[in-house]
Amino acid sequence: MSHQDDYLSVEELIEIQKEETRDIIQALLEDGSDPDALYEIEHHLFAEEFDKLEKAAVEAFKMGFEVLEAEETEDEDGNKLLCFDATMQSALDAKLIDEQVEKLVNLAEKFDIIYDGWGTYYEGEDALYNDDEDDESEED
Repeated sequence: MSHQDDYLSVEELIEIQKEETRDIIQALLEDGSDPDALYEIEHHLFAEEFDKLEKAAVEAFKMGFEVLEAEETEDEDGNKLLCFDATMQSALDAKLIDEQVEKLVNLAEKFDIIYDGWGTYYEGEDALYNDDEDDESEED
């Protein structure tokens, strides 16, 4: 299978994402992340045009995702892109995350934007980050 940046069908992208979902979950669990925790799943979407990104963000919100503020970034070639994350709390369950991915891949297809996968953070007692409130109280 060659790595083409051209075009994958929706079905191909969903299948690739299913494999990546299982790899991410396995890596988190192997690292000791809490299998019973609720995770903030962050799905990444990119577009070249603000109008398309905005319409997709509104629809993602209507689907139940929390939509984070759009940001400007660059691709590997230095081209400017706009992006936002659509987040949802979820158990670390492949089927639940697959459903989220499928909704957002289809959304990306509808608005001609790019779905660029998802990520989350390690959850456990030994996590290396604190809540903002904890950070403020520790500064005193």
